[in-house]
Amino acid sequence: MVAFDVVAMAAAAAFINPTCTLSFVMLASTKTPTMKKQRQAKTMPYSQLPATTSTSAIRLPPKDDPTFVPPDIINNGQISEVACIDAAKLMRRVLVPVSADVCASGNVGVSYVHWKAQPTTTTKQQQRMLPLLLVHGFDSSCLEYRRLGPILSSLGVDVYCVDLLGWGYSQLDQAITYSAKAKIEALKGFWQAVGYNKEVVVGGASLGGAAVIEYAANILEEQRRKNNHDDNKLDSNNDGSSFIRGTLLIDAQGFVDGIGPMSALPPPLAKLGISVLKSNWLRSTANQMSYYNKAIFATEDAVKVGRLHTLRDGWDEGMLSFMSSGGFRPMTRVSSLGVVPSLILWGRHDTILDGQEFTTKFCKTMPNAQLRWIEECGHVPHLEQPEVTADVIVEFLMSEELRPSTPPTTTFLLVRLLSFLK
Repeated sequence: MVAFDVVAMAAAAAFINPTCTLSFVMLASTKTPTMKKQRQAKTMPYSQLPATTSTSAIRLPPKDDPTFVPPDIINNGQISEVACIDAAKLMRRVLVPVSADVCASGNVGVSYVHWKAQPTTTTKQQQRMLPLLLVHGFDSSCLEYRRLGPILSSLGVDVYCVDLLGWGYSQLDQAITYSAKAKIEALKGFWQAVGYNKEVVVGGASLGGAAVIEYAANILEEQRRKNNHDDNKLDSNNDGSSFIRGTLLIDAQGFVDGIGPMSALPPPLAKLGISVLKSNWLRSTANQMSYYNKAIFATEDAVKVGRLHTLRDGWDEGMLSFMSSGGFRPMTRVSSLGVVPSLILWGRHDTILDGQEFTTKFCKTMPNAQLRWIEECGHVPHLEQPEVTADVIVEFLMSEELRPSTPPTTTFLLVRLLSFLK
């Protein structure tokens, strides 16, 4: 069986072949390692930039989801990690537009954490950085970036970490479809509602990388069709069609399609397998496989962080909906990302996805990609080596080819004012 980066395969294996090779996605992390004090950054923050310059096209801030109940990290979760507690305090859920195929109401609640870019100083010329939109791994949550987000923020990066629909703390309702396609559509709706389709670099870790590949490919392919340009000439017209300026793939699953035999299981058997996904022992096993330094990072606290959202009402049905859809299929879409700058980050000691195999494939398929290895690190650089990972990402965002194409406009200022008044 092909190694597959989802914990779901463990459940499938329990019913199909107990001896098959399994690979797991990172679901949580652990107690916070000692981090350096906030450092001076090399750049100035890039403020939110609308996709249009017309004052007639002003969009109101997204509406909060009135049904949202923030996760109780301390009492219900029994989680002690300060970074997790702080991130949960910043969590918000807003209503984003989707088609009737996803939800008849035309919108769904998507949760996220926004670490705003902090003012910084630099000895070089002042410049802005594009904002960064990050997507978590399989059945994880935006809390997966609780260590990386604050560091990037302190370095002048505007960071949005979003929950994929049906996972994390997004809305769970029987009226909503949670297929792979629905997850991509909700991700698109999120950046439309929250980011106003401004220029952005999109990134994903592990299975989140597969989601990002499909999302970015959809946007970039649509742009080519609209503009009828050569693949290597993606002009930015400030009309929302060219807002994806680059991609960041962290130990990403880009060359494995689907979810294997789990999608073919009869519903009763699939439900039984899904119930295994939230078990403490399975989450603990996945946690152990995710890190290079297991003694420091693969703790009980880590398991709790990754498991807490699975205890919500409706999680099982949402997972069944995703499994039944067959999962993401990014393999044929990777090449579409070759027209924009990309950063491939990989933990040197990743035992879940073979770094040598997959980084070679990414670099061959994406001619504009650069590869950076993170030493003494397993499958989750953003959790095991957040400071090193942040430095590499900032260097990428500061590159000349990722300089924002348009300065802030009157529309931007008015939108920000409306958001502040709200």
